[in-house]
Amino acid sequence: MRIYIKYMVSLRCKMMVQEEIDKLGLQNAMVQLGTVDFPDVIDKEKLEVFRIRLSHLGLELLDDKKSILIEKIKNTITEMIHNAEEQPKENYSQYLSEKLEYDYTYLSNVFSEVNGYTIQHFIILNKIEKIKELLLYNELNLTEIAYKLNYSSVGHLSYQFKKITGLAPSFYKQLKLKRKKNLEDL
Repeated sequence: MRIYIKYMVSLRCKMMVQEEIDKLGLQNAMVQLGTVDFPDVIDKEKLEVFRIRLSHLGLELLDDKKSILIEKIKNTITEMIHNAEEQPKENYSQYLSEKLEYDYTYLSNVFSEVNGYTIQHFIILNKIEKIKELLLYNELNLTEIAYKLNYSSVGHLSYQFKKITGLAPSFYKQLKLKRKKNLEDL
């Protein structure tokens, strides 16, 4: 039995879900981002208890097919940008289409209809968050970050970053380093 969980986007979420599964005494569950596979069907009472416990964690079980598909899209994008060592070399639409086994036009239409913004916008927002993270760790320069996230140039990365955050990447980095230094001085 497979169940789908909304807002489950990090390793921490996976750990919390696994903890709740263990508390319920459910055996051999396979926990992934956004899904849990149980070897057997779960009775309705345990499933309802699980639903309630998840809601206390800020997570929710998904029932309808569109919501499940949206969550799959979001989890695939999040995993692709934040967890993968390397970005896919093909374009994102092709990657999502192959990974989720749906036509990209259908994925895009459902996503936009439910969320009110496009898959491309969601990808950009996730890439900007990844850029912020990489800037703060100070391990890569902007050229390396642009290459890592498949930007055509540093200029394109900087343009998107400024469009979303209102700040140039270099200014953002200086601002965060200054705040970090001020906190250390306390």
